Amino acid sequence: MTLSIPFDNSYARLEGPLFARLNPVPVEAPSLIAFNAPLAERLGISGEDDPDLAAYFSGNRLPAGATPIAQVYAGHQFGGFSPQLGDGRAHLLGEVVAPDGRRFDIQLKGSGPTPFSRRGDGRAWLGPVLREYIVSEAMHALGIPTTRALAAVRTGEEIIRERPLPGAILTRVASSHIRVGHFQYFAAQGDTDSLRTLFEHSRARHAPEADTPLDLLRATMKKQVDLVARWLSVGFIHGVMNTDNCTLSGETIDYGPCAFMDDYDPRRVYSSIDRFGRYAYAAQADIIVWNMAQLASALIPLETDEEAAVDAFQSEIETMPDMLRSAWLKRFAAKLGIAEPRPEDAALVGGILDLMHKGGSDFTNTFAALTDGSARDEVADRDAYADWHTRLQSRLEAETDPRSTMVAANPRVIPRNHQIEAMIQAATAGDDAPFHRLHAALADPYSSDGDNDWLKHPPAQHEVVTATFCGT
Repeated sequence: MTLSIPFDNSYARLEGPLFARLNPVPVEAPSLIAFNAPLAERLGISGEDDPDLAAYFSGNRLPAGATPIAQVYAGHQFGGFSPQLGDGRAHLLGEVVAPDGRRFDIQLKGSGPTPFSRRGDGRAWLGPVLREYIVSEAMHALGIPTTRALAAVRTGEEIIRERPLPGAILTRVASSHIRVGHFQYFAAQGDTDSLRTLFEHSRARHAPEADTPLDLLRATMKKQVDLVARWLSVGFIHGVMNTDNCTLSGETIDYGPCAFMDDYDPRRVYSSIDRFGRYAYAAQADIIVWNMAQLASALIPLETDEEAAVDAFQSEIETMPDMLRSAWLKRFAAKLGIAEPRPEDAALVGGILDLMHKGGSDFTNTFAALTDGSARDEVADRDAYADWHTRLQSRLEAETDPRSTMVAANPRVIPRNHQIEAMIQAATAGDDAPFHRLHAALADPYSSDGDNDWLKHPPAQHEVVTATFCGT
């Protein structure tokens, strides 16, 4: 059966300098690594048996109805503003409207240079492609809003980074690729017409209830608050929370030097390019407030009375810290078995996190063990843990089914850094079996199935990953 993608490309129909039209650059010898058939079915895509899937998902052939574009945007990168960024190695093939009526982008990543490549080669190497495939699909299984992976393809070409490496292309699915940086670009350009076009498109797509720019800001804030609280609850560190990596849809996007914590440390940084801890684990809540303030600034030119708008937008941004504290408490109280948290429950959450930090406890395993009643074995100071656990048990007397609450909040397995690195090394040597095994094992992260016990092991000393790297 021939691949059939029901395209309906609304962004490519917009007027103004929002994108460049161009086709992906063909590659030498594409070969399919993975095709996400359940996701394809969800999107209304048929033709998983098409022998030319590798050609389609490498950009060598265009599916019928595709209108490839590269989007332009700006962004604050580690606090410094870059007035023009954009899709430097990606081509948005188009959009599909799924059988349930939801709209999704389909994008090739690593598909060749564009006008926004900034002297880059427009390609991706195999490691980051497989990392994003594994981690984004694991995040989906964890119930965290995220872009997803539809396909991964080897290009049959080598690309040069520090050394020659095998090239690859990821097909990414997103509710959209509209970022805070899109609005920043047109605000910086003084192009109010394009800014308004983008606003109207974004609110129709992501916040149909939003009548004003302030409404759109408020809707985006709520999504990002929920997203970051979910990240924190599973020990996830994005690594590059630049405004060009922050979406209006509230989905996690751009899995570059991302990582999940092993032992708990609120100051944990993995990203090799985050030298000062700007995007450390605990800093992510502050950064999302900063990012939303940048979105607010970019929306202000759409208001007739800009002076009044500044006050209104500032007041809205000032509500975010309380929103984040409430969302954080909701997620972490659930990890303790508390379905409806009270303000004083923050001390209980802080108590176990403090014990975990002081003792170097594994983040995921400690909360999973708490679910099973064996967390005492995960904490170094057992006397202090016993005192804390007594307080928890007293609090849980008011809960109707604390264990069910914990089971739903505490994953048993996560994509651990050392397992991802081992998978990448194997794939680089031509062995894709570890990739497929890891992907399958992460599909049901809340299950206590003993078959996946190998995923629960923290790294041995020689396996510890201290730095993760951007794939550009």
